[in-house]
Parts: sequence; C-alpha cells; structure tokens
Amino acid sequence: MPYGYLGTQPNQTVKNTGVLSVTEAAELQSQGKLGGSLELIQEQSHSSDVAIVDFTSIKENVYDVHLLQFNSLSTDGTSSNIRLQFYESGVLETASVYQFARQIGETSGSFSENRSTAAAEIEISNYKGSIRTGSGYIYLYNLGNSSKYSFCTFQTFGGHSTDQIFFGGGVLPQASAVNGIRILGGAGTVDMTDFTFKLYGVKQIWVT
Repeated sequence: MPYGYLGTQPNQTVKNTGVLSVTEAAELQSQGKLGGSLELIQEQSHSSDVAIVDFTSIKENVYDVHLLQFNSLSTDGTSSNIRLQFYESGVLETASVYQFARQIGETSGSFSENRSTAAAEIEISNYKGSIRTGSGYIYLYNLGNSSKYSFCTFQTFGGHSTDQIFFGGGVLPQASAVNGIRILGGAGTVDMTDFTFKLYGVKQIWVT
C-alpha cells in the first residue's frame, strides 16, 4: 500500500502519494524507513586527555552512510593533526594506504592545501592547545560494504597559529568491510581533551 495524502481535503482533486500524514510519518520513522533522519549510534565525551577514540559498534550492516560530529575539541598543547583510520573486519588498517586531500582557509585570507596518496591516516583538522578548540562533521560512506571502497568527506574548524577552516575528503582504496572507526590525536601520540563525539546512522529515502 503506498503511503501519502489521499486527497480528502476540499480543494484536493488529485491523489498525491508524495505527502505523508503525521500518522504515516510516525509509523515510517518507527520502522526506521523515513529518509533523512538520524539514529544516534554512540556518543563519547572526554574531559581528560586521551590519544585515541574508537567506535567499534557502528551498525555498518544497517547504514551505508554515517555522520560523525564533534565539538569543543582541544589538544594537550602540541600542534596536532586530528586523523582518521578504519577497522576492516575488526583489524585496524595502519599501513600507508589511505588517500586524502583537504583545503585550508585562514582568517587572514590565505588558502593552502595538503594531500597524500600514501598516508597512514586521513588528516581531518589541526589544533593547538586549549586556546583553539575545534568542531566539525565527517560523513562516511560504504563502511560495511565489502565490495566497495570506504570514503569520507568533512568540514571542520580549528587552527594552530591562526583560526582555520578545513574541508576535503579521503578514501581507503581497497574493497573491504569496515566495521570500526578510530580518531587519533597526532597519529595517536598527542592527547585530545574536553570534547564530545557523536556517531549517527543516516537513514535513506524509502520508496514503496
């Protein structure tokens, strides 16, 4: 049975199955079938120093798009790139196989970029100490699909000598089932502090 408005309003002369009633929307969302909505999978907050943050239960068999948000992130005083790695079937990929590119815009008006086709992590953002806290979001795609590459796009705000905005993307260019995510502060040697990470599953549009 198609969902949608049935045309019982006085001025409605043509049935429209593209408009959901409140009841239908609630029913579809309860079934996890309403496109564009989010499910919070896990939240992690730390007020003391940690070098890594792992998400190892990401519902990769349910969602082919994930959203990772973070805010108020700072480091232990050392300038540090915040980085991303993937777990493949439970095994952390640490070899120099990741590819990424990012554009960096500074409040001074200057722009730069950095990129790599053989990196041990995907570089996301850069921070220096508690005076420059950062926030941002990362979209991740195809993580649980063993026949596709896993990749991400991101936009973050931080900085070390000046305030900066970062936007770009990265990929693990090997077909594998990714079932975990690791965030590192400076390749795992620089501590992160006073932050919250939230991992969501993005529900896709459902068609009857």
